[in-house]
Order: sequence, then C-alpha cells, then structure tokens
Amino acid sequence: MPVIRTLTKVAKQALLSTPGGGCQPLTVAVRNISFSPRQVTSDASFHSVSFSETDHPKVLITGGLGQLGVGLAKLLSKDSHCDTRLSFANPWTNPLLTMALRRKRFGKNNVILSDIRKPTSNVFHSGPFIYSDILDYKNLREIVVNNRITWLVHYSALLSAVGEANVALARSVNITGLHNILDIAAEHGLRLFVPSTIGAFGPTSPRNPTPDLCVQRPRTIYGVSKVHAELMGEYYHHRYGLDFRCLRYPGIISADSMPGGGTTDYAVQIFHDAIKSGKFECNLRHDTRLPMMYIDDCLRATLEVMEAPADALSMRTYNINAMSFSPEELAQELHKQMPEVEVTYDVDPVRQAIADSWPMNFDDSNARRDWGWKHDYDLPELVQTMLNYLSADTLMARAN
Repeated sequence: MPVIRTLTKVAKQALLSTPGGGCQPLTVAVRNISFSPRQVTSDASFHSVSFSETDHPKVLITGGLGQLGVGLAKLLSKDSHCDTRLSFANPWTNPLLTMALRRKRFGKNNVILSDIRKPTSNVFHSGPFIYSDILDYKNLREIVVNNRITWLVHYSALLSAVGEANVALARSVNITGLHNILDIAAEHGLRLFVPSTIGAFGPTSPRNPTPDLCVQRPRTIYGVSKVHAELMGEYYHHRYGLDFRCLRYPGIISADSMPGGGTTDYAVQIFHDAIKSGKFECNLRHDTRLPMMYIDDCLRATLEVMEAPADALSMRTYNINAMSFSPEELAQELHKQMPEVEVTYDVDPVRQAIADSWPMNFDDSNARRDWGWKHDYDLPELVQTMLNYLSADTLMARAN
C-alpha cells in the first residue's frame, strides 16, 4: 500500500540519519485506527485533514428525533447567507451577523442526528442520521470515532411522566446511558452538553427566584437523574478535564409539536384549543407561576453556551430564563389577540403538586454575566408568534 511504503521510507531515512550509525533507539508515532466494516464505503479514503476541514465542530446529537434535537440540528446546519442589512464591522459585536456566520460555518454534513427510532422522510433527507443506542457503549464509541465527533449534545432521556410510569427504564436510560456518554466524551476529549430542567429542584428549594446553587431535592426519577447528571458532569470536569456544559431549561414552548402531557404543556395546549374550538380548560390553578421560554431562545442559548470560551464559564451548570407567568396571565395576553376565547380551570392534583414543587422564577444572572445570555421572546412576542404559526398551519390544512 502507498501509505505503508511511505511510512517505511520515512522510518529508514530517520534511522540512517540517527547519530551513531543507527545505534540509538527510534520511536515512531503510529495512530491506531479502528473501524467497523459496516461504516466504511468502497470509495473511502484515509487522508490528512486540512485546517479548513477542522475549523468547525463535528456534532452528534443523541435523542435527536425529539423536538429539541431536530430544532438544534436545523439551527446548526442552516446555510444562512449574510443579510445585506447587516453591518460588516466586527462580526462578534453584531449578533445577527454572528448568527449568520455561525450557521454557515457548521454545514449540514457536520451535524449528525441519532436516535433508536426511525426518522421521518423529511428529517432523513435533511442531513446525516444514524442509529444510536446510548445503552450500547461499543456502538456509541464506534460512532464517535468513525465520524470524528468533537461536540456531543445528549438529549436522550425519559421525561417525567414516562419515567414515573417505568422507573427501571428511566434509571437505565437517564443514568446508565449518561455514564456511557460521560466515559466516551472524556476518553475522546469531546465538548459535552447535557440539558437539565426545572424538575431538578424540589419543594425545599427556594422558588422565587431559584438561584444556580441551592438545595435540590426533586421528587421524580427524571429530576433525580438530572441532578445526578449535573453532579457527574461537574465531577468529570474537575477530575478528568471533561469540557462539560449544562443548562437548566425552563418550560419550553413550541408550535412544532403537540403537547405530550407534561406539567408545563398547558402553555402550548391553550393555543391549539383557542384556534380550533375557542375554548381551553387548564389543569393548573390560575395563579400557578412557572418559568417559561420559547424554543428559539432555548436552542440559541444552547449554542451560545457551547461556543462560549471555557475561561468565561464560572460554573458548568447554569439556569436560563426568559419569562415567568401564570395561566391567568397567559390567558390575559391571549385575549388581547382573541378576546372571544373562553378559559376555564379544572385542577389536576398530581400536576399541581409537581408545579408547586418547581421554581416560580429562575435567577439566570450568572449566565447573563458570564457568557452574555439574553432572551428575545417575552410573553407578548411569544403569544403573537404562536398564533401566527398555528393559524398559518390551520389555514393550510383547511385549504388541503
């Protein structure tokens, strides 16, 4: 093979040029390359990587078929040309230009979605997708090595309601799976992002506001596993130098997917019901205040903390927040656009107990100070955006 001949030639030249007629020992650095025959195509080639090819991260997203995984992949891989309205001054002082350059730099082939489910046709054809089971350590390690992954975004998890219904599975996925991710990320020097949640706090935590560092005693297996993830990630950072980064997400609101029965899902369901029937029944008390965020802000925050210089981070787990509101306040804002909507209340005691144990408001001052976090969507912008999105979808469905 040409590669072997070249290495042999270099070794001989080095040996002949060694003082003392080659009597001193020669050390040749050799990189061991392991691969699976399933992932090597017939036209594959091994080559040195130029600077331009390594000037961007290679990202693997686990649990990628969820709402956040697909959204983050779109954000990272979109080839966005610079808007002519943007200033061509220093791009790092212009947020819009920064976002345009960032999206263009990643490219869709450098963002790999993974999951154990079959992707939709739209997702499959929008960029690379690979089967990945986080409980299969060997398979996950192969993917990281063969695709030269540098960033890993770990979205795989069983959420609160599903986790309470199957604690053993939640423990396996959320804790054992996390351990596999941590070990592989540490071994290969990856930058690792693992999201946490408002569910990582409990009834003994300060609620208004909830600081980054305080008592955390959650009452669900999902919350317990997220506290475990925070602490294990920080341990691996201090013990092994792992570049671990974590954000505690508030309730995330998006029009892209239907509510899944979560405690904060009322804030999504109200828009669907308002447009379809003009009526909405809320399963939380009218005055139940919780921290919330529009999905675009959530995804942007994730990217910004991943791109932040390591020396700018005073901690490895941050609260992030955008707004905090109650069902009554959301209904009042909705009535400004749709005054005819009727909102009633039928409190679910289980969900209410969960909501009463969660933060009412996040203190995210450390994120704003350390890496410049700033949200774009407040309650009025959230309501207008959701109505615009869902109304357009409804009109299209009726037309079809």
